[in-house]
Order: sequence, then structure tokens, then C-alpha cells
Amino acid sequence: MENIREKILMIIVAIVAIVICGVGIYLLENYESVYYTQIDNTKIEKVSASDEMKYEYTLDCYNEKGNKKEIKFKTSRELREDAYLMLEVRSFGVHSWKEVQYNELPEKVRINY
Repeated sequence: MENIREKILMIIVAIVAIVICGVGIYLLENYESVYYTQIDNTKIEKVSASDEMKYEYTLDCYNEKGNKKEIKFKTSRELREDAYLMLEVRSFGVHSWKEVQYNELPEKVRINY
């Protein structure tokens, strides 16, 4: 009887561990951070003629603390030269972006531009 209880307890612990790991992975997959960049159209590459996302940028980007990271993201069109972008980045890549004004950049980002 005690052997059965131990097995049931081990199964319950294993199930709980799997659930906790699954929730952790889900949260990491959807973790979002914000980076800022300035468009440089010399850093664009045409990647496809048939897909909706035809262009890929590889740009130096900065978070609000001023930490630099090179980020790649695709767009459907060539973006306006020298425009500032705010990128919402998840673990799998850029989730969305929008153009912002220079005065909307965090102070530690502005010093890089």
C-alpha cells in the first residue's frame, strides 16, 4: 500500500513540475522588451519578392538603459531614412514597431543618436 502511495506522489510531483516548466516557457516566449533604433537604408536587404515581408533590416538598437543589441526585423516596405522606431521585441523576434519622434526616445538612447 505504501509503495502505491509513493508512486502516486511521484506522479503528482512530475505533473506539477511539467506544468511549472510549461508556464515558465510560455512566459519566456512572450517576454517583451522595448528597443529603439534609427533607420539606415544601407542596412536593408531584399529577402523575398513573393512574401508580404520583402525586406529585412539589421540595425543597432538600444534599450531604455542604453544597452546596445543588433536586431533583425522584416518589413513589407522600405522605411523612411533616419526615422526613429520603437521596437517591441519578444524572444522570437520583433513583435511590432512604430515610428517615434526624437524627443520620445529615452535619454540614454538619445545619446547614441
